[in-house]
Amino acid sequence: MSEITANGAASAEPSAHYWSRDYHPENSTLLGFWIYLMSDCLLFAGLFAAYAVLGRNYAGGPTGAEVFELGTIALNTTFLLLSSITYGFAMIAAQRRKMNGVIGWLVVTGLFGCAFLFLEIEEFMHLIHIGAGPQRSAFLSSFFALVGTHGLHVTFGTIWLITLIFQLKKHGLTVENRRRLMCLSMFWHFLDVIWIGVFTFVYLMGVLP
Repeated sequence: MSEITANGAASAEPSAHYWSRDYHPENSTLLGFWIYLMSDCLLFAGLFAAYAVLGRNYAGGPTGAEVFELGTIALNTTFLLLSSITYGFAMIAAQRRKMNGVIGWLVVTGLFGCAFLFLEIEEFMHLIHIGAGPQRSAFLSSFFALVGTHGLHVTFGTIWLITLIFQLKKHGLTVENRRRLMCLSMFWHFLDVIWIGVFTFVYLMGVLP
């Protein structure tokens, strides 16, 4: 597509509007993010498979029933589930163009995420303190790998959330920020689903004899 220059000649240089319309489709970011989430699914599938194979190899060390504190883990699970609910409220506020509501609910979501990370770090430190670190057995190595990878994802998601709050305060609910809200929403709910699998497969089944 060409443009007409000031002297009437046709220019071969496409307009910026043409490039943005034809080479940056509106849904390309969401499609790319879906592809990323599918790759992350493969990562966690591999970690779950490793835990399934190694999760009963205690090498004379502690078992899940001996080191897991289900009360604390249930509280941690509650924090993450509530964070998904509050993020949903943020998305509803975004649809209604209520800027203060979006930021407020995102702050609450971030606080729940930080509480989740605090309890998880505390659990890891306790396990290492009692000699149940990742080097102790194949069970603990696969446990730390799976749960730790999920924790890293929550950490990155929390950093992303804080960054998004500042972007919203500076630029408002622009098209780009609404798209970022949607991508982070998919990521956050994805982590919630993964944690439900971890809670069930690792912790609940881990306390069974």
